[in-house]
Amino acid sequence: MASSITNVTRRLPGPDPLIQAVGFVLLVNIVGSLPGVFSSTDTAWFRSLEKPWFYPPGIAFPIAWTLLFTLLGVALWLVWRRSDASGRRLALGLFVVQMAFNVAWTPSFFSLENPLLGLGVILALWVLVVATIEAFRRVDRRAAALLVPYLAWVTFASVLNFELWRLNA
Repeated sequence: MASSITNVTRRLPGPDPLIQAVGFVLLVNIVGSLPGVFSSTDTAWFRSLEKPWFYPPGIAFPIAWTLLFTLLGVALWLVWRRSDASGRRLALGLFVVQMAFNVAWTPSFFSLENPLLGLGVILALWVLVVATIEAFRRVDRRAAALLVPYLAWVTFASVLNFELWRLNA
């Protein structure tokens, strides 16, 4: 009897890979949006800051982050499903840590009204994104490639954060 139950469970299909990927995309987008839910970026303090000439229009941020979090979700799913790959655990761990720093940036910068602290957080995030790309590369090259636009945006955001600090120090 026990062996027939085991055989049945082995034959049961798992969740559709597309549904899994969508789940990862939704999860990363939800986690990434948490700081915006709990802290407002539209504050009198921020509006009063001098902005650099290259500061993008406000609509650019939600569009860019939604796209980037979608790419991150797909990349995370690609790594997660490679259960046989060496280095997978490190890659997943680095992803979680870099997401924690990503989430920490908004309250550091906006809630605490501290561009210098935000700069420290985003520079640590940049290093963690580079490490995550390298760890993902060892598991799935496609997943690593999906993180490159994120690195480019975090680089731009780091420069922007630095300029906001410098102009308003």
